[in-house]
Amino acid sequence: MNFKFSFKPLRALALLTLMALSALSFAAATPTAPAGMEKATFAGGCFWCMETPFYGLPGVSSVTSGYTGGTVVDASYEQVSDGGTGHAESVEVIFDPKKVSYAKLLEIFWANVDPTVADQQFCDHGDQYRSAIFTHSAEQAAAAAQSKAKWQADKRFAGQTIYTEITPATAFYAAEDYHQHYAEKNPTRYKYYRWNCGRDQRLEKIWGVVPGHP
Repeated sequence: MNFKFSFKPLRALALLTLMALSALSFAAATPTAPAGMEKATFAGGCFWCMETPFYGLPGVSSVTSGYTGGTVVDASYEQVSDGGTGHAESVEVIFDPKKVSYAKLLEIFWANVDPTVADQQFCDHGDQYRSAIFTHSAEQAAAAAQSKAKWQADKRFAGQTIYTEITPATAFYAAEDYHQHYAEKNPTRYKYYRWNCGRDQRLEKIWGVVPGHP
């Protein structure tokens, strides 16, 4: 969601309007998952668009947009979007493994990213928009690696590299309030951004179907 690229003036205007209505605050690292719950953390470009696939999924108690994978403590949107922090725009999913499996979350993740490009997703470019799976346990790491290997061997990706990063999760910094559940708060702006970014068009070309979202 970098303002420096094409058609970004609309996105910039939307964010400037929201920032004017919301006091800016630095993000804080999120706490551990509640007892009986687990975390899953994914990056797939614009976090507005990566929140929506997990909305309302049975067994998911919360989805938070934020920044992870980098070195800057209490990162802000401005720092991350400018690049150089090492962070990726990401979502943190809190889920009940008795109600929804990590394998199911991985399935949803892959259906919402273009794994064939490095350091970009759709119209957003830079390592802050890379696709990544940040794992919270050895079991998650093994499942993520298995799922990546499955897609790398799939004939639709013959001759292509799956660039999606798999790495241990580090501190996750929740994004500013105006970014949380953006699609619900600003449906028209969200849909306009998503369409003009070419996200659904590209996902349909890769996976043969447009994933469900608001």
